[in-house]
Amino acid sequence: MPDSKPKRLALLATGGTIASTMTDHGLMPTLTADELLAPVRDWLPSEVTARDVFRMDSSNVQPEEWRRLARAVDEALRDADGVVITHGTDTMAYTASALSFMLAGVQKPVVLTGSQLPLLHPLTDALSNLRHAMAAASQGVGGVYVSFDHKLISGVRCVKTHTTAMDAFSSINAPLAGFFDAEGVHISHPQCYTPIGALPAGYSLKEGLDARVFLLKLIPGTSPDVLRYVEKAGYRGLVIEAFGLGGLHYIRRNLVAALEHLAASGVFVLVVSQCLHEKADFSIYEVGRGMMRTHVHSGRDMTTEAAVTKLMWALAQDEPEVLLGASIVGEMADYKAGGASCGA
Repeated sequence: MPDSKPKRLALLATGGTIASTMTDHGLMPTLTADELLAPVRDWLPSEVTARDVFRMDSSNVQPEEWRRLARAVDEALRDADGVVITHGTDTMAYTASALSFMLAGVQKPVVLTGSQLPLLHPLTDALSNLRHAMAAASQGVGGVYVSFDHKLISGVRCVKTHTTAMDAFSSINAPLAGFFDAEGVHISHPQCYTPIGALPAGYSLKEGLDARVFLLKLIPGTSPDVLRYVEKAGYRGLVIEAFGLGGLHYIRRNLVAALEHLAASGVFVLVVSQCLHEKADFSIYEVGRGMMRTHVHSGRDMTTEAAVTKLMWALAQDEPEVLLGASIVGEMADYKAGGASCGA
């Protein structure tokens, strides 16, 4: 049950639309963490400290920034009961997913939010989103979440599905972690943690990432040369958005043979579906049978954002093949266990 005692929160600002103002070069993130906090500070029942981690358009946020942010969160949680992160919407789902793995097992809430309109815009959604994020971070429910437009979404299930609508994010292949209404915050499906392999039973920062991961969305006619390029370019991991349940064409342009060669070279491959909803399952059709070897893994019902960030993270940990085959923070369902996202 959420703890009702007053909380100490930390606000970590990273830029994005929420912090943007109009400049001679267009909208740019110029507002500081203190300036973002000022309009809601008097409303908050909690003590909040504010810190600027970086100030960037989220299109420029990359694995190096994820590591900086993970360290900032870990440091803030030594004193705070929860953390709110303001972030641009374009790559927020990637950041939320990456943090979910790097902070796996965290016992305090880490909540990302942002806005579709800048804080100072007369129709801004920033104030509502900030207040909801602060409220969620005060609940004492551990895990990494995105709070946006009255919804709370697990960081590994969050996808940006709209470019301009206020309802910008959706929870894919999983129920909402929670929601907000006139009665307050309701958290019914918190992010879980299932330690496996070399992972500890409790929380410890696991900030390692290997950015040498390539994402390939198949189209009819994709050349096997693309897979050969992945190996020659020095990538260590490949996420493939395959057709339907995981289909790859093997007539005329034999992707199956090229994929087997790539995996045999030591590149880890994670296969997800191009379909936004439901799972990839290699075992259904002839093309996939027998392919699931040590370095080729099914991403099941993972989002592309979760698959990419999990592969980057797993490659920097011990036993990556073990981590890729299991659900760590509810990023994929175990259909053998009836669809549950978390292990026992």
